Formats: sequence, C-alpha cells, structure tokens
Amino acid sequence: MPIIASKSKLAIKLSQLKGFEKQKINAEQYPTDPEIAAEVLWNAYLLGDLEGKVSVDLGCGTGILGIGALYLGNSKVYFVDSDKEALNIAKTNTLRVKSESSDIGEAIFLNQDIAKFNKKVDLVLQNPPFGTKVRHADREFLKKAVKLADIIYTFHKSETKGFVEAFSKDSGFEVSHCWDFRFPLKQAMPFHRRKIHRINVSCFRLIKAKLFK
Repeated sequence: MPIIASKSKLAIKLSQLKGFEKQKINAEQYPTDPEIAAEVLWNAYLLGDLEGKVSVDLGCGTGILGIGALYLGNSKVYFVDSDKEALNIAKTNTLRVKSESSDIGEAIFLNQDIAKFNKKVDLVLQNPPFGTKVRHADREFLKKAVKLADIIYTFHKSETKGFVEAFSKDSGFEVSHCWDFRFPLKQAMPFHRRKIHRINVSCFRLIKAKLFK
C-alpha cells in the first residue's frame, strides 16, 4: 500500500530529502526536481507500475526516484550508483524515511557501476547523464535498462526524443507515454552564471512491445 496518498504530499516529502553535498559536474550530477519526480512517480502509481513491485534506481544519486517509489508502495528498491558519497546520502535519506514509517519497503544499496547490476526487476527508474560531458552516457543506461525490466521510466533531453523512440523500437520496446518538463539545473559551480538554468527534459515510459496495448 502507498504510504503517501497524493502527488502534492509526495512532492513535499521528496523536497525534504538531503541533496548532493558536492556535485560532480563531469558525472552530470544534477538533482532531480522534487515536483517533477513526484509527477512522474504519481503517474507511474496510477498506471499500476509501483504498488507491490520491485524497482531499481539506476545511477540513483541521492535516491529521490527510488525513495518516491517506496513511498508509493514498491516492495523493494535497489539503489545503484558508482559514487559512494552520493549513495551514502541516499542511505541517509532512506533511513530517515524508514524512521517515519515502518511500512516502507526494502531498500538495498549497491556501490557499483550500473554495468554490474544484473538482477531482473519489475521496473527501472533512471535519470541518467544526458551525455553532455560523456558522450552517449545516456545510451549506456538505456542499454542496461532494457535488459532488466519490461517497464522503464527514463529522463532525457527532449531534443533526443527521436533517438529514444528509435532505440526503444530496436530493443523491442514502445514509448507508451512522454511527459515534458522545464527541468531546473541549480547553480552548483562558480562558473555557473545563473542561479537556475532550465532545460527541456522529457521522461519516457518504455514498455516491452509485447505488453503494449
């Protein structure tokens, strides 16, 4: 059963989570906006993709997507990230959530590259690097995701929609939903000129073609 009963309450809870202490720009560590995370996760809940299911939050960072999934009834979430510092923050955030509710699902933390995670799950949640610093980093996340689950929620720059659709089709998936956002990137480094820079980002719901209706 979900612990939180509305999208607005979920957004408030997610906004209270601890963020990155020091973002690694080369790894494109930009936090997922709580309002955006709440909207995507609430849609996933309404579509029946979360309650009682097992998810993996690939490149979890501070854990906002996976924790949101736990709030909405996931029975288990794997939090996977190669950055130990970020994963420790995800642990701290999850422990705080668990201290508030004993009914929350199981959380498993794995400090490893996503390439090493090979457990089959019901759902993949991911906000991968957009490939700005490391070319095709987003492709590597997609290649891993399609091997792990029949349903995937994945964030990408809106301008790459054609690529995501083509990759999905070639991998035996369909894009069933696409939600568009003005994604806020907050000032994290001295050379950033604006406090908040917004970019066009979309979250795609990919589903195995044989299951698509």
